[in-house]
Amino acid sequence: MRHEQPPTSLGDVTRVPWREIKDTTGSAAAIPFLLAALASGDDAAARTALYGLQNRICRSGFVVDEATAVTVPFLWDLAQRPQVTCRAQILRLLRNIAVTRQWETATAAYPKLRRRHGDHIAWESAARQAVRAHSVAIERLLRERDAELVHATEELASALAASHIA
Repeated sequence: MRHEQPPTSLGDVTRVPWREIKDTTGSAAAIPFLLAALASGDDAAARTALYGLQNRICRSGFVVDEATAVTVPFLWDLAQRPQVTCRAQILRLLRNIAVTRQWETATAAYPKLRRRHGDHIAWESAARQAVRAHSVAIERLLRERDAELVHATEELASALAASHIA
């Protein structure tokens, strides 16, 4: 049996069965279009797409869904592309995903919730792991000249370090 590498760059976006995956709004079918708009180099389109993507994969800054972990490698890819106009905001989105523990915290306080929301706990964990799995890019991003980008990278690195200790 041949094991394929999981999709990690925008060139691989069509390998993901987006229509079969759920985001916070329902079907994740729109995510490839939002990722393409982020990569377009058009600042207005990118910011609109980022807002839409945040709503779908990390609503309110802490609600993730099935599509979140699948989308994270594409966000890392975009954050490293100089032509992407909102790289710092993408890194802040990755930071939010890296620290989200809404369902984990709720089920720790109310264990009965686990039976009903087990998928959400797994999605949070998978999303955090996806952010951590691609964090090798942090070193390179810290050497960028854009101060806002470097600051967002430092915030993400700090969040990952803190979550690793916790």
